[in-house]
Amino acid sequence: MAIGHGSQRQQERIAAVQAEMLANPAPAEVDPAVERLVTEIIGRVADKWTMLVLEILTEHGELRFTRIAEYLEGISQKMLTKTLRQMERDGLLQRTVHPVVPPRVEYQLTELGYSLGAAFCGVWIWAEKNHEAVIRAREQFDAVPTPGVPQPRVAV
Repeated sequence: MAIGHGSQRQQERIAAVQAEMLANPAPAEVDPAVERLVTEIIGRVADKWTMLVLEILTEHGELRFTRIAEYLEGISQKMLTKTLRQMERDGLLQRTVHPVVPPRVEYQLTELGYSLGAAFCGVWIWAEKNHEAVIRAREQFDAVPTPGVPQPRVAV
């Protein structure tokens, strides 16, 4: 099956996205410090645990460590500790230690954390809106054999 350039509607949507990108061009010169920060933050939120912690704390507000761990199925205590500490270092969340025995530690998003969550909310919206189209594209791609790449055998 040959993959064409899409329907008229698809071409119109692509043109609209391109026009929006041209209307909001990136600055000619980028501050290297800002570029490093963007790279670091993208790397951090590309880590699934950071994104999930952002989502959980956005939905549930201030939570204890153990409660966050309950919402994050499959995360180790070490990875959750690392994730929370890095988010605290970046100013995305606030860690509060209550002076009780045993100590009670709670985490909540800062204004900076909420704003990062809002910025990346667009990715979630895009994924919801385009989920089926991505699945179809993957199926189309997988259906066309790539020369020189062995194809998986299907049990009959």
